[in-house]
Amino acid sequence: MHTFAAAGAAFLLAVLWFDLMFDVQTRKHGGDPLPPEVLASISAYYRRVTTEAYPMNRLVALVMLLTLAAICAEIVQGENPWWIDWGSLVLAGSGFVPTMTRTVPNARRLGMGMDTAEEQSRLARTVCRDHMVGFARMLVVLGLQLIAQ
Repeated sequence: MHTFAAAGAAFLLAVLWFDLMFDVQTRKHGGDPLPPEVLASISAYYRRVTTEAYPMNRLVALVMLLTLAAICAEIVQGENPWWIDWGSLVLAGSGFVPTMTRTVPNARRLGMGMDTAEEQSRLARTVCRDHMVGFARMLVVLGLQLIAQ
């Protein structure tokens, strides 16, 4: 189970890395709204990955669920120190819930490009912040899973 949970965490880190390659454009511009070319770049990326990539975009949610299932199986097996398994579960779970309820809807909305430049800028910055926190979480989960091996 450790290998599967670690592989899931690594896959999700890779996805977050690709997202962050676009998100970091928001960090270079402090003013509101973001420049039109930045919004166009970020919006086009999120349109592709949240809408146009169907059904492949469902793979991320599936890997999230399977990673949580692998961590739960580790808890049931009871072979690791409690803090590795429970820490992994808390970190992963606390990241997946806001991802599905806030980050993905915000990214979809951003990808539609229907909002004002100010609102798109706010959405882009929120998605970037969510992804940076998520990356840190999944990095710790991967570390815990590698310790368990």
